[in-house]
Amino acid sequence: MSDPAEIAAVTQPNNRFETVTLATPIQRGETTIEKLTLRKPKGGELRGLSLQDILTSDVSAILTLIPRISDPILIREEAEQLEANDLAEIGGVIRGFFMTPAEKRAIESYVANQLQMT
Repeated sequence: MSDPAEIAAVTQPNNRFETVTLATPIQRGETTIEKLTLRKPKGGELRGLSLQDILTSDVSAILTLIPRISDPILIREEAEQLEANDLAEIGGVIRGFFMTPAEKRAIESYVANQLQMT
């Protein structure tokens, strides 16, 4: 998630859904899943998970959470087959759901500074 548009999308207030285009699509029978829409998790969907693990993008926590918040819904085995770059992007989107207003402002400021340098 290094594209300024992607960062801006994550930093927008009240963003409940984010769509990730998979670098390596998932094959489910005859269906190819090229995109996942992730929903900002609610309390019940976080049950049994540590917020610290989610905020640090712990792989086990992310793999547990993906089936709970993805559309189409992935089963655990499908989530475990995600390529590392797709898993990293999904983890970044999930982390974005938990960003504070101060973190969002810091990222927006950083992106603006980087764009001025280019």
